[in-house]
Order: sequence, then C-alpha cells, then structure tokens
Amino acid sequence: MPFLDFDTNLQCIPEDFAEKLCAAAASILAKPKDRVNATVRSGLSMVIGGSSAPCAQLVISSIGVVGTAEQNKEHSAKFFEFLTKELNLGQDRIILRYHPLEPWQIGKNGTVMTYL
Repeated sequence: MPFLDFDTNLQCIPEDFAEKLCAAAASILAKPKDRVNATVRSGLSMVIGGSSAPCAQLVISSIGVVGTAEQNKEHSAKFFEFLTKELNLGQDRIILRYHPLEPWQIGKNGTVMTYL
C-alpha cells in the first residue's frame, strides 16, 4: 500500500497529475493501482539546494518495495523520468525520499494491514 506525498512550489500542475502519479507509482513499485494513495500540494514556499527556483519533492512510503538501495536506485530512475516529463523540471530540482513501512504501521478497515 504505497503512500505518495508530493510537494511543489509550481503554481500550475496538470489537472490529472495526481491520477498520473498514482498510475506511474503502481507501475514503478509493482503494486495494484487501487492500493496507491497520493496527496499533491502545489504553490508551496519551497527551497531545494538553497534556491527557490521551481522544484518538487516526492516522499514514497510503502511495504516491502522501498527498503534497499538497489530497489530505490531502480525506482528513482523511473520516478525521475516521470516527474521531469510531466513537470518540465530538471532532475536537480527534484528530491525523492523513501520510507519503508511495516504492515502493522498501516491501519485499514478497523485493523492493520498485518491482518488483512
């Protein structure tokens, strides 16, 4: 069950960006699309690398697929390809952060994912 938190200082992002991000993440992380959750925030006050030039940050949290450097290196290449294409940003203006989750850390349907 991936969770995506996307922040950017861009004022205008494509209207269907959240849906495209979910679809891309499902493909990249090999998870069912109906399990991907995304929050997209634009027009924020942000600084990356000391500059407030257009930038974005994506936090990816998931069970079982973001726990190693090897996994995240592969994921990063694909997320950067998607984000640079969709947002017309250079790779140096995008930051990705990965957070591995355990099933007991996610509550759903009155229990936790461990029991679903």
